[in-house]
Amino acid sequence: MAEQAFQVDLRGVVDLLSRHLYASPRVYLRELLQNAVDAITARGDGDGRVVIETGGGTLRVHDDGIGLTEAEVHTLLATIGRSSKRDELGFARHDFLGQFGIGLLSAFLVADEIEVVTRSARGGAAVRWTGLSGGSYRVEPAEREEIGTTVTLRARQGSAELLSPRVVADLARSYGSLLPVELVVDGVRVTGDGPAWQGAHRDPAARRRALEQFCEELYGFTPFDVVDLDVPEAGLTGVAFVLPHPVAPTARAAHRVYLKRMLLAEGVEGLLPEWAFFARCVVDAGELRPTASREALYEDELLDSVRASLGDALRQWLVRLSETDPPRLRGFLRLHQLGVKAMALHDDDMLRIVDRWLDYETSAGPMTLAEFRRRHPEGRFTPSVDEFRRLSAVAAAQGVGLVNGGYVHDTEIIERLPDIDPDIRLTRLDTAELTTTFGVLDPAAELALRPFLAAAQRAVDRLGCEVVLRDFDPASLPALYLTSRDAQFQEELSRARDEAGELWADVLGAVGATSAPERPRLVLNHRNPLTRRVTALAEDGLIELAVQGLYGQALLLGHHPLRPADTAVLNRSFIGLLEWAVHAPEAPE
Repeated sequence: MAEQAFQVDLRGVVDLLSRHLYASPRVYLRELLQNAVDAITARGDGDGRVVIETGGGTLRVHDDGIGLTEAEVHTLLATIGRSSKRDELGFARHDFLGQFGIGLLSAFLVADEIEVVTRSARGGAAVRWTGLSGGSYRVEPAEREEIGTTVTLRARQGSAELLSPRVVADLARSYGSLLPVELVVDGVRVTGDGPAWQGAHRDPAARRRALEQFCEELYGFTPFDVVDLDVPEAGLTGVAFVLPHPVAPTARAAHRVYLKRMLLAEGVEGLLPEWAFFARCVVDAGELRPTASREALYEDELLDSVRASLGDALRQWLVRLSETDPPRLRGFLRLHQLGVKAMALHDDDMLRIVDRWLDYETSAGPMTLAEFRRRHPEGRFTPSVDEFRRLSAVAAAQGVGLVNGGYVHDTEIIERLPDIDPDIRLTRLDTAELTTTFGVLDPAAELALRPFLAAAQRAVDRLGCEVVLRDFDPASLPALYLTSRDAQFQEELSRARDEAGELWADVLGAVGATSAPERPRLVLNHRNPLTRRVTALAEDGLIELAVQGLYGQALLLGHHPLRPADTAVLNRSFIGLLEWAVHAPEAPE
């Protein structure tokens, strides 16, 4: 059976381009510019010039590039996807921007007819190629003296605005302002002096001011700092602008990327590592690959390497800042500490910066981890904000230094500190340890209070709590609810068992049976006047209500979760004490 060639539905291809490949029909001008610059590059005997003329719904793009012969017109303009023949004709060198075929077809997004008049530097007569969106084309002789190509588009109905002088000038300036060839639109030169970061300046301060102004014009903010970027293996140069205001780590970090001086897109994502959300980049790369739409970067090993190199450049900038300008580094950390913390999880240099310069919340006030360890060699940390808040005052009163490790990445950073110095000791606080620092009562006083302690224990026994009496600061705190890690585990296991089905309840029960339960402690503060009055009560019923009231208050002040039994006891003690106050106002204290 003879092989048959595929038939291409050009209208279907154009619909595919407009609906699925390109984000906007505005890219048509970029594709025409790419073709023109490639033709100039192929000719290779001068800087080259591209001239765009608009008016009356018509657009003309002239270039003085290599041009095409009639045979090349048939091969390059009328055959979709024929890349091998293009290579043979010399249009596949890596320094070219795009491809003639699909790129030229993008013009059908705004026009029903494309006219190409070209004359080749290789010799031969001028040729006119006219392509129609219906799928046909014609080739005929043309009049043209100079070498090069002119592409003419006439706007289809509804696309006149895209070919208007104002829009064309804006698109040309956006896409082609950095091109290495001269670009002129309606008599006005669009191309400038090249990338802003490669310009000549009289001194570094002048260069810095110029780049800051460039950032203000581009992004609308004055950067906190400017970091030069250079990745030779990708032919990449550029700058990273550090944001001068806080930004969420989940914020969309979009960068302006040029490929061989042609704008790829203004909102390219994935150029920097995720932790570098505090920077916005403008780069030009010669070796990175674009996607088919040439509006994003193709994910490959080179892009992975570039991403790592750019991240390393930002990391080295921070290291230099810590060595040369500590106040400025502190200012940066106040703005973007989350990004630096994320780096510190995997990078020792960043971990040293965090340890030395980033302030943490401690029981002695804000200070760096290094300073905290100097003041509190036996310091501790808590893994949650609530635990720090309920224990920091108590710990400070007992001379135990405490760090709040409850914010994002803090606990992981603290636990990683021995990686940079094995002698660092900053361990997690087991709240049960605090009771060992509290003062004990005089033996005679403790013996006298045994009846009260027995009644108090009966009051909270069914709540799974143990009552102890201690003497500690601050004296304003009547009671403290302390639970060890093992006790917390047992409590969570008990809640899970109560909420689980029969099968899982048996499984969880078996897990809990592997270790002896350790009960939380309700520590009554004998230094507190109210607690001392409670210990003087003689009636068991009143002792039960008062101790249960102290229990409930300790749970609430410590931000502990309330179980249904806790809520019931809290309500009962409140109502009971209220009734006692109303019906027995003359009872002794």
